[in-house]
Amino acid sequence: MNPLTNPVAIHMGMLLFSALAAFGLGLFLIRRLRKSLVQEPESLNHAPLVAEGLPVHAYHAVIQQLKQQKHELAALQLSERRKARASDSLSSTVLSNLPCGVLFFNTSGLVRQANSAARMLLGFASPVGLQATDLFRTTTLHRESHGAPSNSGLESESESGVEQALSPALEGKSAVRGLVVNHFTRDGESHVLEVNASPVLAEDASLMGTTVVLTDKTDLERIRHDQKRHQEISSELALGLRNSLTTIAGYAQQLACSRDSELARQLADGIAREAAELDRTIVSFLGGARAATTSS
Repeated sequence: MNPLTNPVAIHMGMLLFSALAAFGLGLFLIRRLRKSLVQEPESLNHAPLVAEGLPVHAYHAVIQQLKQQKHELAALQLSERRKARASDSLSSTVLSNLPCGVLFFNTSGLVRQANSAARMLLGFASPVGLQATDLFRTTTLHRESHGAPSNSGLESESESGVEQALSPALEGKSAVRGLVVNHFTRDGESHVLEVNASPVLAEDASLMGTTVVLTDKTDLERIRHDQKRHQEISSELALGLRNSLTTIAGYAQQLACSRDSELARQLADGIAREAAELDRTIVSFLGGARAATTSS
């Protein structure tokens, strides 16, 4: 049988031709697609494409400006951080060298900062984190008496006196000036302190915290007390001298008018006793004044 007239052979030949044609077409399309993929990035790099009306080099210029602004902003932030650290260091140095105690309370009434003088005056190693109630628990309003009150009176007077007196400043209402208190440390030391408290307000008048300045008035109070005691002693001495002089003057008048030798001897002995008493009183006063001057 002739294969050209065989329908099966004809059918197989057509299938083979179709397969070869499809393979060739597929190979052509693959090469075309590969070529287009290779040429597209090159066209993006070389061709002046336009997106939303701006060329690519304009976007590069904008990106460069943004990078420059970013570097300038970073440099500015670094400079501001350096200035802030320098300011904090300067503030810490100034506060540490101040003879007055300085405390800073936040809006919650907790101590956030305290210099060395405040720690020494209050007797706390670190008062940071304490409230005013704990800080001034053994603090009372200044009285004329210089003896330490009882423990039961300390807490009640502190809560009703010192904390109440400082509450306007801690609440941001008004400043507190010239508040004199007696503070007793846990080691048994006592200090007479002048307290000045001022609220710190932000630009929008909101409360940022409260500063409390403690000034040690212990030596001045001791001097004032010694002066008062010396005045009292001087008044008593003047009264004693006046009485002794009056007695001596009376004895002298009686002695001038007396004709009795025995009475004259008694009056002379009385004058001698009063003179000796005057001498002891004056010597005692001068010795006390000399000791007070040496101790001061």
